[in-house]
Amino acid sequence: MLTQSQKGMNLLKKMTKEEYSKMTEKASPPSPILKNCLMAFLVGGAICTFGQFLVNWFQSSGLDLKEARAAESTTLIALTAIFTALKIYDNLAKHAGAGTLVPITGFANSMVSPAMEFKPEGYVMGIGAKMFVISGPVLVYGICSSVVYGIIIYLFGWY
Repeated sequence: MLTQSQKGMNLLKKMTKEEYSKMTEKASPPSPILKNCLMAFLVGGAICTFGQFLVNWFQSSGLDLKEARAAESTTLIALTAIFTALKIYDNLAKHAGAGTLVPITGFANSMVSPAMEFKPEGYVMGIGAKMFVISGPVLVYGICSSVVYGIIIYLFGWY
């Protein structure tokens, strides 16, 4: 007796390329590109505008610009982590798409999401081990590219 996956493989072997193309088009219809771009622009812009509001607010509270920017970054990271844990950020991302990938909020979301997903596996093997699953490559390639950039700057005397 054939398993479900073996039946699926037999079906795919009998299928022509045209039939397969029709099946994939039906399964994944084209995205509304204009709507997606507009939502990404509006939500990403709203996040950035809120960030600027925080900088201005922290400055009016007596912090200098450098301290206000640090406080704004910390606040955005904390809010994103909290909203991700409460599943608010993920619901926003469903509608906003790439607009929620504004670097600092997207990075915070990429840290918290896997941690929340693997929480049942425990603090060490779940949260601790899986926290950097998505953001780890970002850190690795970001750090490596900054080292290469620094070497180039040093070698050409552009510092």
